[in-house]
Order: sequence, then C-alpha cells, then structure tokens
Amino acid sequence: MMASSIRDWLVGVCEVYALEPIAIYRAASDMNAWPLTAGNEQELQAKLKAGGHLVALPKEPAALANIIEVSIVDYLIRELQKIGEQVHQRGTERGYPDLEISGPAFGGGHHAIDVKIARRAKSGKQTESRITLYTGNTYFRYPDLHLSGTYRAFNDYVSHLDIIGLYTLDETSFGRIKDLELLVQEPWKIGSKQRSSTTREYIGAVTSIADLKAGKGEFATAEEFYKFWRAYPFKIGRLVQKQLDKMIEAQTKAATQKPKS
Repeated sequence: MMASSIRDWLVGVCEVYALEPIAIYRAASDMNAWPLTAGNEQELQAKLKAGGHLVALPKEPAALANIIEVSIVDYLIRELQKIGEQVHQRGTERGYPDLEISGPAFGGGHHAIDVKIARRAKSGKQTESRITLYTGNTYFRYPDLHLSGTYRAFNDYVSHLDIIGLYTLDETSFGRIKDLELLVQEPWKIGSKQRSSTTREYIGAVTSIADLKAGKGEFATAEEFYKFWRAYPFKIGRLVQKQLDKMIEAQTKAATQKPKS
C-alpha cells in the first residue's frame, strides 16, 4: 500500500462500518433444540432471541459508549491487519489514545486515534452531552512529557484524529443504537471554549451536530486552540504536580547536558 492520508483511510473504513454489538449473549436459556441452525444472521438473531439468549445492551450513555468504542477499535485493527508494513497499539482504558498507528503505510511517524460516542439530543441538532476531546491537566498540558497511560509524549504524534460516533437511542431494541454515523475530525477543528465536565478537567467539543460534521469549532487555527486550553487554569493534584515538576526538571537537566553536535 502506498503512503496515503490516514484521515482519508479512516473516512473510507468508517463509511462502511456496520454496527457489530447488537445485544449481550446470555448463556442460560430455555432453548432445547440443539444444534441450532440458521441460514443467515437475521434468522440466527431471531432464534437466539426466542431462546432467551439475548439481553439488551445498557441504556446508560457511558456504558453503551464504551461498548461501541471497543467495537470500533476492534474493527479498525482488523482493517489495519489487511495492510502490510504498519504497526498498531491499542490504548489503555483510561489512557490516550484509544489506538496508535505507525509505519510506512501512512507515511511514517505515529498517529493518535481516539474514538468518541455521543447520543443525539431529542432535537437531532445537538449532542445530548458535550464530547470530551482531551484531559486538559496531564498529557495535553505537558505535551513533551511521556506520562503514565500514554505510549509517548503528545507532541511525538504526527497527527491526532477523532472518530465521532453519533447515535439515536432506541429503547425498544436490544442494541439500543439507531442511525449510527461516524465522523472523522481533527480535535482542534471541533473544539469549544467549554469544558465537557464541571467536575473533571476535560476539554469539550462543540455540541452542534452540523458543526461537528463541518469541522466548525470555536477556534480559527490549531495554534489558537492549543494556546487557549494550555493556559486554562485546570486543577492538578498536589502529588501529581510534584511528579510533573520532577519530570520537567529531569527533562530540562538532560537537555542542558546533551553534547552539542
């Protein structure tokens, strides 16, 4: 595969993604007819449902979002495995990013891919809650430090891209998800000047679905976005701040002792 835009590749694979989690499988059931045979997926689902094998996915937004995010990362990894000469690493539960991609297939360097899932509001014009783009007081605030929960420093990535999954809640279905739509955007392009949480140090996206699709955030440039949010007075715990200060001091010391070429 020739080197190409990773954004173009993501847009292409996201356009053909079909929602995979449709229910939770329950081992205990009333089905007595074994072996179970089915001619297609629809028949299989109907038989599993009739036999009591299926339980609905959770309605709670964070729990449902986590299931879909994991599924999308699984799908991306399968698609990446079709491409030669590339490397990927899945992120940790609380780390950044959700998926790291590197290798010559996309021109070299490391690329950070984060997956965000948001429920449409009843109006269909806004997200029900503000999407979180970054944690503002750690790896984003200190982009040259390799912090816990990350594979490398924020600035060591060639690109940062978000896959935004928009859905409508369907309480009558086992899968809960209706009309899933995947968007691919650079985070700064959909950035707002609002936090996504009143209790956590999170950077929020715009809530207008039209603006999310158009990449029309509240900042004209990436530089403006980074300047605003890196100057934001996020809270940092005393112990964490001490650890960060030590890392910055060690990094500064190493830089001054580096021999000149």
